[in-house]
Amino acid sequence: MNEKKLGLGSVIATGVGLVVASSCLLSIGIGTSAIGVTFVITMVIACIVNILTLLSIAELNALMPDLTGGLAQYSLACVGPFITIICMSGGYVLCNTMAGSVECAMFANTVSGLFPQLGLPPWVFCTLLVIFLMITNLNGVDMFVKVQDFVAYALIASLAIMGIMGALGLGTGEIVEQPAVLASDFSNVTGLCGLAFFLFVGGEYVVPLTKEVKNAKRNIPLGMVLSMLIILAMQIFLTFGFKNYTRWGELGESATPHILYGEMLLGPIGKYWMVIVSLLATVSSVNTIMSSLSYILMGMSKIELLPEFFRKTNKKGAPYVGILLEEGIYIIINVSGLSTTDAISFLISVLAILWMISYIISNINVILLRRRLPNAPRTFKLPFGPLIPLLGIVGTAYMIYNIDPDWAVKLELYKICAIMIAVLTVYSFLWVKFKVKRPMFKPYPVKEVMAMENELYAKHHRK
Repeated sequence: MNEKKLGLGSVIATGVGLVVASSCLLSIGIGTSAIGVTFVITMVIACIVNILTLLSIAELNALMPDLTGGLAQYSLACVGPFITIICMSGGYVLCNTMAGSVECAMFANTVSGLFPQLGLPPWVFCTLLVIFLMITNLNGVDMFVKVQDFVAYALIASLAIMGIMGALGLGTGEIVEQPAVLASDFSNVTGLCGLAFFLFVGGEYVVPLTKEVKNAKRNIPLGMVLSMLIILAMQIFLTFGFKNYTRWGELGESATPHILYGEMLLGPIGKYWMVIVSLLATVSSVNTIMSSLSYILMGMSKIELLPEFFRKTNKKGAPYVGILLEEGIYIIINVSGLSTTDAISFLISVLAILWMISYIISNINVILLRRRLPNAPRTFKLPFGPLIPLLGIVGTAYMIYNIDPDWAVKLELYKICAIMIAVLTVYSFLWVKFKVKRPMFKPYPVKEVMAMENELYAKHHRK
């Protein structure tokens, strides 16, 4: 585990791996069918705002490097344990567990619908996929890298080829005559920023792997930014491809718009190619979630915000408790049918709000540490003082406000998020009060947070 194994290519593969998911392909279909190719402007805005936050996270990582939990430890040193638990439990643990379940469900539903003659319920396909990914992750970072590199770059190549073919009108299907722009006013373009946010969320998942990255001070920030730009380029091509080969109405009604597009572009070949893309997207995103989230759980355990059994690793160095827990939750949720309803797009919006709140906290962390430790050495530091994190805060808050153009839907989303945060608040209060026994809002010293990474800290603290 001491030898660094991940280069820039693997960092990009990990960044792309979580972001490009089946749920994202659904989100592109929803956005483009609503306003047409002007959704490209919405995506550019969301991409820029997300990059600002990723740069803030890169500075935090440069100040406090090699921390397993990443964002959890940064927040602990800035806003104290109470807010950190709410932010990480909602914005990452709960959010990504549900996101992984949704990915598995979308893939399983797709395969089940294409092969009805097998007579198997969707959860069977989900279970087989989750078991395969569990085995690869239990075999440590080497196996994770091999699977992720192959899957992510096969996914990038497939989407790029099909997007470019569609945008240039090179498909074998019939080109559709329809208006390119359905809405161009400012409110409609920015009103879907919350939806577009989910197309770029998760690039920071490379941070827990920093200890395995070669030349991390360069490859971490560069890899996160390049992964966002690569994703943006692919999605722009797909948007113009949708315009050329799929009618807006059919695109908006489809639960699998990418498969509809593949069939309209290349016939049966395109349809099955997009099924393969769905498999690649699901494997890539769930593989990244399963690996990185298990390390985040381990990191939160090291700073005493979760039970200590999350620190346990197997002979391969994999945090197996977190991996097994995620696998079990994915299977239970899919077997119960909770993630196979028609409300997947609504669930995506709920997850996006929780994730955006954690992004706002990350930007606040940069500003706080700039004030408290202005002269501390940082291998990467944002220019222009607090301007970039402030822009990240404002931009992310604006996307929360524009999570949905329908006020009734928006208020329902806010209500559900408020309930979830209230539950997490109770849990956080009880854990900090009776387990951690430290001041709720008092930040930990940076040196102590970094020392907590070492197993000797836990042994000494228990004594």
